[in-house]
Amino acid sequence: MVHIGNSWDEILKDEFKKPYYLKLREFLKQEYSTQRIYPDMYDIFNSLKYTDYNNVKAVIIGQDPYHGAGQAHGLCFSVKAGVMPPPSLKNIFKELYQDLGISEPNNGELTDWAKQGVLLLNTVLTVREGQANSHKGKGWELLTDEIIRKLNERDVPTAFILWGGNAKTKRGLITNPRHAVFMAAHPSPLSAYNGFFGCRHFSKVNSFLTANGIEPINWQIHNI
Repeated sequence: MVHIGNSWDEILKDEFKKPYYLKLREFLKQEYSTQRIYPDMYDIFNSLKYTDYNNVKAVIIGQDPYHGAGQAHGLCFSVKAGVMPPPSLKNIFKELYQDLGISEPNNGELTDWAKQGVLLLNTVLTVREGQANSHKGKGWELLTDEIIRKLNERDVPTAFILWGGNAKTKRGLITNPRHAVFMAAHPSPLSAYNGFFGCRHFSKVNSFLTANGIEPINWQIHNI
C-alpha cells in the first residue's frame, strides 16, 4: 500500500482503505502496465512526501500532471531540473519577477518551495502521456478533496492558492476562518492575461504568513 514516510501516512490511512481508492489502485495497476503514465509511479505522492502535514504553510492547487515525457515528478507546475519549463510555469516565473523582483531561474524544479511548506498538490495525481485529464474522474479528486479537508481542520493559518477553474472548485472545502484563499486565472498562456498576471499572490501570501507570526516563503528557486 501507500507509504509516504511522514505524518500523512497516519492522517490518510483510512482513506487508502476505502472502496474508491482500492478501485483507483486497480485502475492504476492496469494503466501503468499497459500505457505510458506520468509521473513515475514512485513519484505520485511527492507533494506529500516533500511537505509534511504539520509543516504546510501554503497550498498551490493544480489540475493534473504534465503529460509530456520527463516533465511530471509529483509536484504541481514543477518539472525536474534539465527539463524545459512549460508555458504555465514560465508565466508563474514572470509573475514572480513582477511581484517580488525574483529573476527567472535556469530550471523549473519547485522542490525549494515544497521543502519550505508549500504543498504543490494537483487535483488528479496521474495522467496518460499526451492526454490531459485522462485520469479525471477515476477517484483522485476524492482523495485530494480529503487532503484539503484535513488541512482546513488545522488551527495553523494556511494560505490556499487557487489558479484556474479546476482549482477554484476546491474553494468550498476551505471554511476555516483562520485560513486565507487567493484566487486568480490559470497561468496558462490561454488565460494568464485574464487575471493571473498582476495577482501578486507571492507577496500577498508572505504578508498573510508574516501577519500570523509564520516565517514567510523564500520564493527564490536555486539555479542549478
